[in-house]
Formats: sequence, structure tokens, C-alpha cells
Amino acid sequence: MNIILVSSHLAKTRRISLGGWQLLGLMLLMSGLMLAAAFALQYSLVRFAPDGVGEGMRALLSKAYIEERQKQQSNLFSSLDTMASRIGQMQSQVQRLDALGLRLAKLTGMKPGEFQFDQLPAQGGPLVILPTQKMSVNILDQQLSRLTQVINDRSDKLMALETMLLQNQLSRKLLPSIPPVNVGWYSSNFGWRIDPFTNANAMHEGVDFMVDAGTPIHASAGGVVAFSAYHPQYGNMVEIDHGNDIVTRYAHCSKLLVKVGQVVRRGEKIAEVGSTGRSTGNHLHFEVRYQGVAQNPVRFLQKASS
Repeated sequence: MNIILVSSHLAKTRRISLGGWQLLGLMLLMSGLMLAAAFALQYSLVRFAPDGVGEGMRALLSKAYIEERQKQQSNLFSSLDTMASRIGQMQSQVQRLDALGLRLAKLTGMKPGEFQFDQLPAQGGPLVILPTQKMSVNILDQQLSRLTQVINDRSDKLMALETMLLQNQLSRKLLPSIPPVNVGWYSSNFGWRIDPFTNANAMHEGVDFMVDAGTPIHASAGGVVAFSAYHPQYGNMVEIDHGNDIVTRYAHCSKLLVKVGQVVRRGEKIAEVGSTGRSTGNHLHFEVRYQGVAQNPVRFLQKASS
């Protein structure tokens, strides 16, 4: 580095050449002088300043400190309020999960004592002391976020499981699952037999329950009444559509208690036993049809009870 000096007192200009080490020393010297000047200025302000100025500076610094501390406390309280609100939401979600767990336990036939959702699970084990991690607001917020995600995920999965169980339960209710009469015995089974009127070999497409006249007849499954009137062969008959191409028939009734289009529940009384139509005496002729083809009703009743 070259420094050229020009002055009116000098007949010629002078040039000073500085090397790398000389420049570094010059910079260090200037930095030292600046630090010394700043220290001297600060010392002079503190040592020789009037009392009023010193008090004013201290009050200003104290005020700034207090405002900063209040701001930090306000932010902390705001974060704590937000976390408390989230914890309250999580507690309500846990209560809903407990209620959902109880419903699922009932749907699956579990005993109430096997899963006690209203009590904390038993815990224990040896004491193992590990280095503790300092808990901060950010770490706590992250843990609450992860826990919220886990609870939401479990809630969605349990709701899906409940829907599947309810659908299975509903499907079972729509299958012919209970006998249409509470008493009686089979007087004629499903299959080939000798026809009582023609004495010829004929197909019997249902089962006959030998019971007294006036005995209540119940819907074997829930569904919609598709026929409720007199039929030349079946006499007074009720036909119930259970969906999925499954239909049940209740024939030779003395009295019909339901109308076409009426929704009936499983076990609901729909008619009374009689001997109308092509019948030799008081009994109930019960059929189960799938896609229009007669099925053995006993198989449905045995499958539903197993």
C-alpha cells in the first residue's frame, strides 16, 4: 500500500509504502484507540455526569427491562392458556373414546369387567432413573400436537370399527334368525313329500309348525311387508322383503296384522295361526326364498343361532 503526502510546505510529494504487517499493526492500533475512546466516554458519563442524568438513565433502563419482562410473561401466559384449551379438548376426546370403547365392548359381546374404560390401567415396574430432559414450552407444545394426532387417528379407526360391527349386526338382523312361533313342532319338513291332497310325490318348499289357532306369528327378521292378503294356495299370507333378495312367507294365517309397505322389526307380531287356503288343519307354513328360489328355513335358523 502506498500513501502519498502532499503539502504546501514541502517542495516535493512524499510517498510512504506500507507492507502487510504494517497495515495489520495500523488497524490494530486504530481499533485499540477506538475502544479506549469508547471506554473513556462511558467512564466520563458515569463518573462525571450529573445525578439527575444518571437517575434518568437508570429509570429508562429499568422501564425497558420491566416492559420486556411483562411481554415475556404475557407470551408465556398466552401459550399456557392455549395449551390448557387443547388439554381440555383432548380430555373431551378421551371421554368420547371411552364411551365408544364401551359401545364396541357391548357390540362384540365382551364382559364389562374385561375393559374398564373409566379407570386408569394398572402400572408398575422397577425404578430406573435416567437423566432428565428440561421441559420447555416448545417441547410441551410439540408433545401435545403429537398426542392430538394420535387421539384423532385412534378415534377415526374406532369409529370405522364401530360402523363395521353395526353393519354386521344389522345384516344379522335382516336374516331370518328366529322361529316365527314360540311353540310347536315341525309337522312337515322342507323337501319332497307325499302331498296330502293328491297323494302324489311333491316338493314342500317350507316347514310347517303344528300349533293351535290364534297362536301369534312373529317376523323372523326385520324388513318391509311386500304382501299381506289372501292367496288361493297359501290362504291368508304375509310376505316380508328383508333385502339382499331374501324373502320370508307366513301362510295359512287366521288373521293378518300388517299392511303392504309397513316396516317390521325382528320378533314383531305380524299375524295369527289359522287354517286358510290349501290346508288340512291349524298350522303355520313358513318359507325362506333367496332370489325367488325356496331355501330350507331350518338352515337359516341354525346358522343364526350358531
